[in-house]
Amino acid sequence: MTRAAQPLPLPESPPLPLEGITVVSLEQAVAAPFATRQLADLGARVIKVERTGGGDFARRYDTSVHGQASYFVWLNRSKESLSLDLKSEAGQEILHELLAGADVFVQNLAPGAAARMGLGADELQARYPCLIPCTVSGYGTSGSWRDRKAYDLLVQCQTGLLSITGTPEEPARVGISVADIAAGMYAYSGILTALYTRATTGRAPAVEVSLFEALAEWMSQPAYYTRYGGTQPPRVGAQHATIAPYGPFTASDGKDVLLSIQNEREWNALCGQVLGDPALAADPRFATGADRVAHRDALNAIVSARFAELGSEEAMAQLDKAGIANAGVNSIPEFLDHPVLTERDRWRDIRIPGSPAPVQALLPPADLSGVSPRMDPVPAAGQHTEAILTTLGHSRADIDRLRAEDVIDIPGPERTDPEQGAAAQ
Repeated sequence: MTRAAQPLPLPESPPLPLEGITVVSLEQAVAAPFATRQLADLGARVIKVERTGGGDFARRYDTSVHGQASYFVWLNRSKESLSLDLKSEAGQEILHELLAGADVFVQNLAPGAAARMGLGADELQARYPCLIPCTVSGYGTSGSWRDRKAYDLLVQCQTGLLSITGTPEEPARVGISVADIAAGMYAYSGILTALYTRATTGRAPAVEVSLFEALAEWMSQPAYYTRYGGTQPPRVGAQHATIAPYGPFTASDGKDVLLSIQNEREWNALCGQVLGDPALAADPRFATGADRVAHRDALNAIVSARFAELGSEEAMAQLDKAGIANAGVNSIPEFLDHPVLTERDRWRDIRIPGSPAPVQALLPPADLSGVSPRMDPVPAAGQHTEAILTTLGHSRADIDRLRAEDVIDIPGPERTDPEQGAAAQ
């Protein structure tokens, strides 16, 4: 009698790279939450300390995602929310209980607010030598601008980004919070570097990132162009300021198609295979890249006339055949349905507060082989307060007292999700 085959045990999922790392964050808006969400993606336990009476004000930026703010849903999945009044002595004591066992502390409070609470980097490092403090500020913590408030659009203005974005007639804000995102990315990479430094040397360096200096780095190319070229790049709408032809052209069906000419081979191919005029490549007005930029208007008129004879699909097919990079100018709905996202399985369902239906979120863009990033729920304000205090050793009576004294908020119907509780991290 043959013995029935036994099922092989399922392989255990490997631990995420940052499992065992605890991050405590006094964060709001975009920059710091973006940094800590990326740490949470990699398995770090992120405890988001929110003010009592409503939490992070970014929760109320809009209500477009089943009643939740689009910014907040994007930036705060996989975190625990602790609602705490840090103006109270008891609230401060709880925060320090957390910091005593934390690896990283992140804050992007108003200028000087952290220092006034005794949470400056120097003070924290003296008290907790293994803690990595990360400060995200507007203009840095020194210099005459250290006390100025800085929001994304203000920083876009101060770095000169608006002066090169838009049409010749009018500047335009970049359509995303680019200064916040830049600062969040540098805070994230700075924290990872500090964790590596601590692991290899035992030293826990403090990290400081400002919105201004993060976006200043991204402005380096136009800065070099201006300092050494004598004039800043012009505002040319969706065209490229220093390369031509490089921009959108309207096909006969009304769809805009963007093409990019990067070198002389592509310029010759465009003239001969798409524009149908090989001799145009030798026209003195367009003989070099600098010539084409100088005579952009005349060149754009020639390309536009040809595109008016072609449907968008035909135009892109001809550009593809000629080896010229091109793309349709998509709307947001077209982006959401992009084949790259669907064919590469980039969407995941996540849960958000107050909605029985999940929402779709994109996987983080950096794929690590053998690693599936965390895509856990977005927390309600204060959702994990009770569980976090319990793991810190606070009794039921103590928690009830703190709640009665308004030191903490504990939401009624939405307490800790058992799949995302503090003890499970």
